[in-house]
Amino acid sequence: MFLKNINSFTNQIKGFSTKQALGLLRQIIKHTSSNQSAKLLALLEFLAPTKDLKNIICSIKKDFERKGPWSGFLEKLFKEINPNCREKFIQNLVVNQTFLGETKRQEFKQREGFVPPWFILVSPTMRCNLNCIGCSTRKYSQEGDWPMKLIDRIFNEAKEMGIHFVTTLGGETFMRKDMFDVYKKHNDMYFLQYTNGTLIDEKMVKKLAQVGNVAPAISVEGFEKETDLRRGKGVWKKVLQAMKLLKKKGIIFGFSVTMTKQNSKLITSEKFIDFFIKQGCSFGWYFQYIPIGKNPDISLMPTPAQRNKLRKFIHRFCRKKKPILIGDFWNDGPYVGGCIAGGRTYLHINGDGNVEPCGFVHFATDNIKNKSLKEVCNSEFFREIKKRQQAINAKKAYSDNLLTPCLIIDQPWVLREIVKKCGAFPTHPGAETIIKDPKIKHHLDQYSKKLHQIEDPVWKKEYCKNCQKYKK
Repeated sequence: MFLKNINSFTNQIKGFSTKQALGLLRQIIKHTSSNQSAKLLALLEFLAPTKDLKNIICSIKKDFERKGPWSGFLEKLFKEINPNCREKFIQNLVVNQTFLGETKRQEFKQREGFVPPWFILVSPTMRCNLNCIGCSTRKYSQEGDWPMKLIDRIFNEAKEMGIHFVTTLGGETFMRKDMFDVYKKHNDMYFLQYTNGTLIDEKMVKKLAQVGNVAPAISVEGFEKETDLRRGKGVWKKVLQAMKLLKKKGIIFGFSVTMTKQNSKLITSEKFIDFFIKQGCSFGWYFQYIPIGKNPDISLMPTPAQRNKLRKFIHRFCRKKKPILIGDFWNDGPYVGGCIAGGRTYLHINGDGNVEPCGFVHFATDNIKNKSLKEVCNSEFFREIKKRQQAINAKKAYSDNLLTPCLIIDQPWVLREIVKKCGAFPTHPGAETIIKDPKIKHHLDQYSKKLHQIEDPVWKKEYCKNCQKYKK
């Protein structure tokens, strides 16, 4: 009913403020359905406060029209997702974060001279119930958890800057019994929570449906053999049970997987993607093993060829044929303008309160416990990183090739230079090995060289056909 005369409605709201128009939009959403998604996207494009956001919605519209992943996601959103979860997704992530938040972030820029990050990654606890190979979070105790007062301050400061989207890491965030108090108190924010999935039972799923503003991303290593080998026997069965419960209750959830040299073939197979689509996953995140920590194993790093294979699998296959939203943290550089760390798009606040450029760069110069979020976002450390993240051909950009944006593994000398220049300290024992260990430094330099040999021609041929600025 509300969307039958979309053109008439659009004309009526031209004189409204964005906030008023979005208020009406919220009422429309309650009465919409999957077959009206195209009209909703048209309306969202009209309401977009910036050109960049209009372009993003336009891309989603085109994907929807060709029956791509967004078509499948929107159909699931209106047909399968719990109404409360659907409303919180649209209200908090679409309206508060993307529309009203963008306006607020631009106003912040005019006032403070820099754009706030689009979202923040936080680790409010480092406790975990598992003992995965290569991880040492079991040494942490409850006394090390962030106090509720600190969580409230960070989230309130974030909202003042236009940030209503938070990703939680750990440790295992569900170890905290009071996290649902956080979700309820900050019910105008949306949370993506990385989790091992083993604590998700019927009681917790009921709570997730009630709050509606949390989307779990459940970590796997492959299938049962690969997941149990690293995470412990029986973990895979608990993961599947968690997904079954989440799907039944209509919770938005997805999977998260880290590519290594060993599991590369498996996780770039149609069988792997189809399996998690069948389990009910709405999204999936692909990461790569990075040799960080006290005793990193460089033999686990995927090869440049395997990384390129992942790019082809996701970009040429999954995003054209599979009804699931896939994020490729390293290969998606061309779509997000390169590296997103250092507060350009996001930052990480670890369990000790140290503010890191990203979840993989374990160095810091500031701690959130004695500085505001605004102050840490504009630190010398982060400003220096952002200087290197300029658009293609900027004087000190990481790389002209946005397929190779990472200051850790693609341009490893950049991390070394910035850490030294800004006097950044390692945020845990052994974090410095990635820039000081001769064996690791040599490996990363060789990796970067081989990566560019593969990706530079790809960038020029597939992504930069009409780019006059590209340098050989």
